[in-house]
Amino acid sequence: ETNKRIDAVREDLIGRIDETNKRIDAVKEDLTGRIDAVKEDLTGRIDGVREDLIERIDETNKRIDAVREDLIGRIDAMNRRIDETNAHINKLYEVVVKRHEHSDLVVKVMDLEKRVSGLERKLAA
Repeated sequence: ETNKRIDAVREDLIGRIDETNKRIDAVKEDLTGRIDAVKEDLTGRIDGVREDLIERIDETNKRIDAVREDLIGRIDAMNRRIDETNAHINKLYEVVVKRHEHSDLVVKVMDLEKRVSGLERKLAA
């Protein structure tokens, strides 16, 4: 009698275990489907964000290139102005030096005229 009861309990437990396994398999299958759906959705979103970021990076690079070109143009223009200013300064320096040399020459000519006058007076005497 005890063996029959044990066999009946065992059969009942096996049936319950089988039922539980079936339920676990169903839940596992449902969760796997849900996980796959979420994975696909996230992959699509990530791809979309990646493409958007690539577009933004490309646009930013274009803007950086445009600013770089503008700055290079401005620097080149400034360098030309500096070169022109240096040329003007060089010309002014030449004029100033020539004026200085001129005043030195005037002093020397006056000195020579005095000497010649002195020599003429000595010769005349």
